[in-house]
Amino acid sequence: MEGPIQDPYASVVVRAPRPRAPLGRAAQIALACVALLAAVGLGAFVVAPRLGAREPADTVVARPSPALLIAIRDLSRLETTEVHVEKVVDLADRQSRLFGLVQATDALLLVAVGHVTIGVDLARLGEGDIAMDPATGVARITLPAPEVFSTRLDEDETYVYTRSTSLLARRNEQLEARARREATAAIEKAALEGDVMSRARAQAERQITALAMQLGAKRVEVRFREVGRGGD
Repeated sequence: MEGPIQDPYASVVVRAPRPRAPLGRAAQIALACVALLAAVGLGAFVVAPRLGAREPADTVVARPSPALLIAIRDLSRLETTEVHVEKVVDLADRQSRLFGLVQATDALLLVAVGHVTIGVDLARLGEGDIAMDPATGVARITLPAPEVFSTRLDEDETYVYTRSTSLLARRNEQLEARARREATAAIEKAALEGDVMSRARAQAERQITALAMQLGAKRVEVRFREVGRGGD
């Protein structure tokens, strides 16, 4: 008679896994340091190429706008002389602060380069200013006195060298515009000094004489009307 059937797995004992002991504080700090170093290394890997690259240049954007034609004027001008002048304008806006106890300053140094054009306005010629003697071939021409046609700053060469605003001063936004006006007036004044007008008269006489000779005159007599006479 066979004996009782024995379970072959009866001797196998299944034990529950032991819970892991929590990490000590030193181990936690060590893991945090490792994570921090990894983050720093990743950031350096991403940022380092950007630090080595050149800083992108600023971009000035000009928005298109329509131009409105206001007026058209016909000119009859003989430009004879152009003068090149350089001028340094030192301008300061002195401001009183704290009831006059403190003097604040907004200062600007402008290096200005300008051109002055001088010539004769042929539109001022009168009926008796041009005469021709057919018998002798002598032309007699009376020209208006030379005058300044335009005074302009060279925008490519004119620049603000320094601009300093003290701590308590208010920045004067009109200071540069005033410095440009001062420079324009000074450049025109400097251009009229010396023998500039004499050179303008001589050049106008040469040009008018050459033109009259091409039109058939044998001799040309040119004189200039005094300023303040005949409409000047």
